[in-house]
Amino acid sequence: MDRLLFGDNQFFGVNHMSEEKARAQAMRFQDLDAVMEVLDTAYDEGITTFMCTTHERIAEVADRVRQNPERYADFKFFPGMPYAHKYADAVTENGMLGAVRKFLPEEGIMNAMLRGGASLAKKDVEGLITLLVDAEMAMFRGLRTPVIWLQNVVVDLLLGLGFTEAFSIFARHVRKRYNAEPGFITMNLPMLLDALDKAGVDNPIVCSNINKIGFRMSGGIEGYHEVLETRKFRAVAMSVFASGAIPAREAIEWISEQPNIESIVFGASSRANIRSTKQLVDEFGV
Repeated sequence: MDRLLFGDNQFFGVNHMSEEKARAQAMRFQDLDAVMEVLDTAYDEGITTFMCTTHERIAEVADRVRQNPERYADFKFFPGMPYAHKYADAVTENGMLGAVRKFLPEEGIMNAMLRGGASLAKKDVEGLITLLVDAEMAMFRGLRTPVIWLQNVVVDLLLGLGFTEAFSIFARHVRKRYNAEPGFITMNLPMLLDALDKAGVDNPIVCSNINKIGFRMSGGIEGYHEVLETRKFRAVAMSVFASGAIPAREAIEWISEQPNIESIVFGASSRANIRSTKQLVDEFGV
Protein backbone atom coordinates (compact mmCIF):
# COMPACT_ATOMS: atom_id res chain seq x y z
CA MET A 1 0.00 0.00 0.00
CA ASP A 2 1.01 3.61 -0.52
CA ARG A 3 1.87 5.60 2.57
CA LEU A 4 -0.87 8.13 1.88
CA LEU A 5 -4.39 7.27 0.70
CA PHE A 6 -7.02 9.76 -0.40
CA GLY A 7 -10.52 9.31 1.07
CA ASP A 8 -13.94 10.39 -0.17
CA ASN A 9 -15.81 11.72 2.90
CA GLN A 10 -15.63 15.31 1.70
CA PHE A 11 -17.44 14.42 -1.53
CA PHE A 12 -20.55 13.20 0.30
CA GLY A 13 -20.96 15.77 3.04
CA VAL A 14 -19.35 13.83 5.86
CA ASN A 15 -17.73 15.98 8.53
CA HIS A 16 -17.68 14.78 12.14
CA MET A 17 -17.23 18.25 13.63
CA SER A 18 -19.28 20.64 11.49
CA GLU A 19 -22.70 20.03 9.94
CA GLU A 20 -22.49 23.39 8.19
CA LYS A 21 -19.22 22.48 6.49
CA ALA A 22 -20.63 19.07 5.59
CA ARG A 23 -23.63 20.66 3.86
CA ALA A 24 -21.42 23.08 1.95
CA GLN A 25 -19.21 20.24 0.72
CA ALA A 26 -22.22 18.16 -0.32
CA MET A 27 -23.49 21.07 -2.42
CA ARG A 28 -20.09 21.76 -3.97
CA PHE A 29 -19.51 18.18 -5.04
CA GLN A 30 -22.87 17.52 -6.67
CA ASP A 31 -21.04 18.09 -9.96
CA LEU A 32 -18.69 15.29 -11.08
CA ASP A 33 -16.22 17.79 -12.53
CA ALA A 34 -15.75 19.29 -9.06
CA VAL A 35 -14.99 15.83 -7.66
CA MET A 36 -12.55 15.06 -10.47
CA GLU A 37 -10.79 18.40 -10.01
CA VAL A 38 -9.92 17.44 -6.42
CA LEU A 39 -8.94 13.89 -7.37
CA ASP A 40 -6.74 15.24 -10.16
CA THR A 41 -5.08 17.60 -7.68
CA ALA A 42 -4.30 14.72 -5.32
CA TYR A 43 -3.10 12.54 -8.21
CA ASP A 44 -0.80 15.27 -9.51
CA GLU A 45 0.64 15.64 -6.00
CA GLY A 46 1.61 11.97 -6.12
CA ILE A 47 -1.34 10.49 -4.18
CA THR A 48 -2.51 7.76 -6.53
CA THR A 49 -4.76 5.60 -4.32
CA PHE A 50 -8.41 6.55 -3.83
CA MET A 51 -10.05 4.83 -0.84
CA CYS A 52 -13.75 5.14 -1.52
CA THR A 53 -17.21 3.83 -0.79
CA THR A 54 -19.40 2.25 -3.46
CA HIS A 55 -21.70 5.28 -3.59
CA GLU A 56 -23.39 5.66 -6.98
CA ARG A 57 -21.32 8.78 -7.67
CA ILE A 58 -18.14 6.70 -7.43
CA ALA A 59 -19.36 4.71 -10.44
CA GLU A 60 -19.13 7.98 -12.39
CA VAL A 61 -15.56 8.50 -11.15
CA ALA A 62 -14.73 4.93 -12.22
CA ASP A 63 -16.17 5.61 -15.68
CA ARG A 64 -14.08 8.76 -16.00
CA VAL A 65 -10.88 6.89 -15.04
CA ARG A 66 -11.70 4.06 -17.47
CA GLN A 67 -12.18 6.59 -20.27
CA ASN A 68 -8.73 8.14 -19.70
CA PRO A 69 -6.27 5.27 -19.18
CA GLU A 70 -3.18 7.31 -20.07
CA ARG A 71 -4.07 10.16 -17.71
CA TYR A 72 -4.76 7.74 -14.85
CA ALA A 73 -2.17 5.06 -15.56
CA ASP A 74 -1.18 4.78 -11.88
CA PHE A 75 -4.64 5.35 -10.38
CA LYS A 76 -5.84 2.71 -7.89
CA PHE A 77 -9.19 2.27 -6.18
CA PHE A 78 -9.52 0.83 -2.66
CA PRO A 79 -13.32 0.27 -2.64
CA GLY A 80 -15.16 -0.18 0.65
CA MET A 81 -18.47 -1.99 0.85
CA PRO A 82 -21.35 -2.05 1.43
CA TYR A 83 -22.59 1.50 1.15
CA ALA A 84 -25.55 0.93 3.47
CA HIS A 85 -27.58 4.03 2.48
CA LYS A 86 -27.56 2.87 -1.13
CA TYR A 87 -29.32 -0.37 -0.24
CA ALA A 88 -31.80 1.31 2.08
CA ASP A 89 -32.72 3.87 -0.58
CA ALA A 90 -33.06 1.17 -3.24
CA VAL A 91 -35.44 -0.89 -1.10
CA THR A 92 -37.52 2.22 -0.37
CA GLU A 93 -37.68 3.20 -4.05
CA ASN A 94 -37.90 -0.22 -5.75
CA GLY A 95 -39.00 -2.73 -3.15
CA MET A 96 -36.95 -5.72 -2.06
CA LEU A 97 -36.99 -7.59 -5.40
CA GLY A 98 -36.35 -4.41 -7.35
CA ALA A 99 -33.37 -3.64 -5.16
CA VAL A 100 -31.95 -7.13 -5.71
CA ARG A 101 -32.31 -6.74 -9.50
CA LYS A 102 -30.68 -3.32 -9.38
CA PHE A 103 -27.54 -4.59 -7.69
CA LEU A 104 -27.04 -7.91 -9.49
CA PRO A 105 -23.58 -8.22 -11.07
CA GLU A 106 -23.57 -7.53 -14.80
CA GLU A 107 -21.36 -10.56 -15.58
CA GLY A 108 -24.30 -12.99 -15.59
CA ILE A 109 -27.70 -11.99 -14.30
CA MET A 110 -29.10 -15.53 -14.42
CA ASN A 111 -26.07 -16.92 -12.59
CA ALA A 112 -26.32 -14.24 -9.93
CA MET A 113 -30.07 -14.82 -9.53
CA LEU A 114 -29.51 -18.55 -9.13
CA ARG A 115 -26.77 -17.94 -6.59
CA GLY A 116 -28.92 -15.50 -4.68
CA GLY A 117 -32.01 -17.71 -4.85
CA ALA A 118 -30.15 -20.79 -3.69
CA SER A 119 -28.45 -18.80 -0.97
CA LEU A 120 -31.75 -17.45 0.33
CA ALA A 121 -33.41 -20.84 0.15
CA LYS A 122 -30.59 -22.57 2.03
CA LYS A 123 -29.76 -19.61 4.26
CA ASP A 124 -26.31 -19.94 2.73
CA VAL A 125 -24.43 -16.99 4.22
CA GLU A 126 -21.33 -17.53 2.10
CA GLY A 127 -23.33 -17.37 -1.12
CA LEU A 128 -25.05 -14.16 -0.05
CA ILE A 129 -21.82 -12.48 1.02
CA THR A 130 -20.02 -13.32 -2.22
CA LEU A 131 -23.04 -12.24 -4.30
CA LEU A 132 -23.14 -8.84 -2.59
CA VAL A 133 -19.38 -8.35 -2.98
CA ASP A 134 -19.60 -9.13 -6.70
CA ALA A 135 -22.54 -6.72 -7.08
CA GLU A 136 -20.59 -3.92 -5.41
CA MET A 137 -17.46 -4.61 -7.46
CA ALA A 138 -19.23 -4.42 -10.82
CA MET A 139 -18.60 -0.67 -11.09
CA PHE A 140 -14.82 -1.21 -10.90
CA ARG A 141 -14.61 -3.64 -13.80
CA GLY A 142 -11.26 -3.32 -15.60
CA LEU A 143 -9.77 -1.01 -12.94
CA ARG A 144 -7.05 -1.64 -10.38
CA THR A 145 -8.46 -2.61 -6.96
CA PRO A 146 -5.56 -4.14 -4.97
CA VAL A 147 -7.35 -3.78 -1.61
CA ILE A 148 -11.09 -4.26 -1.04
CA TRP A 149 -12.56 -3.12 2.28
CA LEU A 150 -15.45 -4.36 4.36
CA GLN A 151 -17.01 -1.23 5.84
CA ASN A 152 -17.25 -0.70 9.59
CA VAL A 153 -21.07 -0.64 9.53
CA VAL A 154 -20.93 -4.38 8.72
CA VAL A 155 -17.62 -5.25 10.39
CA ASP A 156 -18.71 -3.93 13.76
CA LEU A 157 -22.19 -5.46 13.45
CA LEU A 158 -20.63 -8.87 12.76
CA LEU A 159 -18.21 -8.24 15.60
CA GLY A 160 -21.08 -7.56 17.98
CA LEU A 161 -22.91 -10.68 16.82
CA GLY A 162 -19.78 -12.79 17.19
CA PHE A 163 -20.10 -14.02 13.59
CA THR A 164 -16.38 -14.18 12.85
CA GLU A 165 -16.77 -16.73 10.05
CA ALA A 166 -18.06 -13.94 7.80
CA PHE A 167 -14.62 -12.29 7.92
CA SER A 168 -12.91 -15.40 6.57
CA ILE A 169 -15.59 -15.79 3.86
CA PHE A 170 -15.02 -12.21 2.72
CA ALA A 171 -11.22 -12.61 2.80
CA ARG A 172 -11.25 -15.84 0.77
CA HIS A 173 -13.57 -14.46 -1.89
CA VAL A 174 -11.68 -11.19 -2.35
CA ARG A 175 -8.38 -13.03 -2.73
CA LYS A 176 -9.70 -15.72 -5.08
CA ARG A 177 -12.07 -13.69 -7.25
CA TYR A 178 -10.27 -10.35 -7.45
CA ASN A 179 -6.66 -11.22 -6.61
CA ALA A 180 -6.86 -8.48 -3.99
CA GLU A 181 -6.09 -8.08 -0.31
CA PRO A 182 -9.09 -7.95 2.05
CA GLY A 183 -9.27 -4.96 4.36
CA PHE A 184 -11.47 -4.36 7.40
CA ILE A 185 -12.63 -0.98 8.73
CA THR A 186 -13.62 -0.82 12.39
CA MET A 187 -14.38 1.51 15.26
CA ASN A 188 -12.85 -1.00 17.73
CA LEU A 189 -9.39 -2.10 16.64
CA PRO A 190 -8.40 -4.30 19.62
CA MET A 191 -11.66 -6.28 19.54
CA LEU A 192 -11.54 -6.79 15.77
CA LEU A 193 -7.98 -8.13 15.84
CA ASP A 194 -9.06 -10.81 18.30
CA ALA A 195 -11.96 -11.74 16.00
CA LEU A 196 -9.76 -11.88 12.90
CA ASP A 197 -7.32 -14.15 14.72
CA LYS A 198 -10.23 -16.44 15.55
CA ALA A 199 -11.37 -16.33 11.90
CA GLY A 200 -7.91 -17.31 10.68
CA VAL A 201 -7.25 -14.08 8.77
CA ASP A 202 -3.48 -13.76 9.00
CA ASN A 203 -1.67 -10.39 9.06
CA PRO A 204 -4.85 -8.45 8.19
CA ILE A 205 -5.12 -4.94 6.82
CA VAL A 206 -7.23 -2.97 9.30
CA CYS A 207 -8.30 0.67 9.10
CA SER A 208 -9.40 2.46 12.26
CA ASN A 209 -9.36 5.85 13.93
CA ILE A 210 -5.86 6.46 15.30
CA ASN A 211 -4.98 9.90 16.64
CA LYS A 212 -3.28 11.67 19.50
CA ILE A 213 -6.39 12.52 21.52
CA GLY A 214 -8.28 9.22 21.21
CA PHE A 215 -11.03 10.73 19.03
CA ARG A 216 -13.57 7.99 18.13
CA MET A 217 -11.17 5.24 19.25
CA SER A 218 -13.52 2.71 20.85
CA GLY A 219 -11.77 0.56 23.41
CA GLY A 220 -9.52 3.36 24.60
CA ILE A 221 -6.25 4.77 23.32
CA GLU A 222 -4.15 2.54 25.60
CA GLY A 223 -5.62 -0.55 23.98
CA TYR A 224 -4.61 0.80 20.59
CA HIS A 225 -1.07 1.47 21.80
CA GLU A 226 -0.84 -2.11 23.00
CA VAL A 227 -1.99 -3.76 19.77
CA LEU A 228 0.17 -1.49 17.61
CA GLU A 229 3.19 -2.58 19.61
CA THR A 230 2.43 -6.28 19.98
CA ARG A 231 0.10 -7.58 17.24
CA LYS A 232 0.86 -8.66 13.68
CA PHE A 233 -1.32 -6.63 11.32
CA ARG A 234 -1.10 -3.78 8.82
CA ALA A 235 -2.63 -0.63 10.25
CA VAL A 236 -4.23 2.13 8.21
CA ALA A 237 -4.92 5.22 10.31
CA MET A 238 -7.96 7.41 9.68
CA SER A 239 -9.19 10.51 11.54
CA VAL A 240 -5.56 11.36 12.32
CA PHE A 241 -6.48 15.06 12.55
CA ALA A 242 -9.54 14.28 14.71
CA SER A 243 -11.71 16.31 12.30
CA GLY A 244 -9.52 19.38 12.74
CA ALA A 245 -9.08 19.18 16.53
CA ILE A 246 -5.34 18.47 16.16
CA PRO A 247 -3.05 20.77 14.14
CA ALA A 248 -1.77 19.00 11.03
CA ARG A 249 1.93 19.03 11.90
CA GLU A 250 1.29 17.82 15.44
CA ALA A 251 -1.02 15.07 14.19
CA ILE A 252 1.35 13.72 11.54
CA GLU A 253 4.38 13.92 13.82
CA TRP A 254 2.55 11.88 16.48
CA ILE A 255 1.42 9.28 13.91
CA SER A 256 5.00 8.98 12.64
CA GLU A 257 6.12 7.96 16.13
CA GLN A 258 3.63 5.08 16.42
CA PRO A 259 4.72 1.55 15.46
CA ASN A 260 3.16 -0.60 12.76
CA ILE A 261 1.21 2.10 10.90
CA GLU A 262 1.52 1.33 7.22
CA SER A 263 -0.70 4.05 5.72
CA ILE A 264 -2.78 7.12 6.48
CA VAL A 265 -6.10 7.89 4.81
CA PHE A 266 -7.27 11.49 4.74
CA GLY A 267 -9.78 13.68 2.96
CA ALA A 268 -9.31 17.22 1.74
CA SER A 269 -10.92 19.53 -0.79
CA SER A 270 -8.23 22.13 -1.49
CA ARG A 271 -4.86 21.93 -3.20
CA ALA A 272 -3.20 23.65 -0.22
CA ASN A 273 -4.43 21.04 2.28
CA ILE A 274 -3.62 18.13 -0.01
CA ARG A 275 -0.13 19.43 -0.69
CA SER A 276 0.65 20.27 2.94
CA THR A 277 -0.48 16.82 4.14
CA LYS A 278 1.67 15.12 1.49
CA GLN A 279 4.66 17.25 2.47
CA LEU A 280 4.22 16.48 6.18
CA VAL A 281 3.98 12.74 5.53
CA ASP A 282 7.13 12.91 3.41
CA GLU A 283 8.92 15.01 6.04
CA PHE A 284 8.17 12.71 8.96
CA GLY A 285 8.51 9.52 6.97
CA VAL A 286 5.20 8.05 8.08
